[in-house]
Amino acid sequence: MADGASTSGPQGEELTLLTGSDAIKIILLGDSAVGKSKLVERFLLDNYKPHQLSTYALTLYRYNFKTQDAKTVACDIWDTAGQERFNSMHSSYYYRAHACIMVFDVTRKVTYKNLEKWYDELQDNCKGIPTLVVANKIDIDYKVTSKSFNFAAKRKLPFFFVSASDGTNVVKIFNMAIMAGMRWKAAPKDDFYQEVLDLLGEISMDTRKQLEDAVKALEDEKDKDGEGQ
Repeated sequence: MADGASTSGPQGEELTLLTGSDAIKIILLGDSAVGKSKLVERFLLDNYKPHQLSTYALTLYRYNFKTQDAKTVACDIWDTAGQERFNSMHSSYYYRAHACIMVFDVTRKVTYKNLEKWYDELQDNCKGIPTLVVANKIDIDYKVTSKSFNFAAKRKLPFFFVSASDGTNVVKIFNMAIMAGMRWKAAPKDDFYQEVLDLLGEISMDTRKQLEDAVKALEDEKDKDGEGQ
């Protein structure tokens, strides 16, 4: 059942929040054309019902997530639908969000640089929610997976290489975001890092290795900082 909540827009109009009171809300952030919509569509394929919120150029995708104990959890996946070209999202986009997937394009360095701006805005609106960082379009050049991207490690965020084109890690990142969002909704915490480590027992070995690598990178960075003091 929808909770009927709404917020006022800049001209006083109301935006009815379609997210139900029991639904898990996942939001995507990142520059325009990094592939956010394609990632959602790849994850959902034909099993989705998009709802356009035309006032603020947002798209909501409904999805029923099946848990390991056979329960069904309603999930609302929110996509910016082009609003990010204004370099900021309306505060209603962040309202009651339970997890975030931040996306950059490995072929455009500026989209990686701008992650900091998006992360700061995320923290201003819903501080501490579970956040995953994903490098999209690796299918264009798989050699990019050998490069280091320190943004996530510095902030203790899990990092994944993905491809909306061939499906690499797409299901994994959304499933992880949903599971983390469920835990956050049940018991909000400031430390998502430990939540990710707790999930290691519930995910596949290759995903486990990626997260362990992120932990090691963070530890190595701390060691270097200690040597420089």
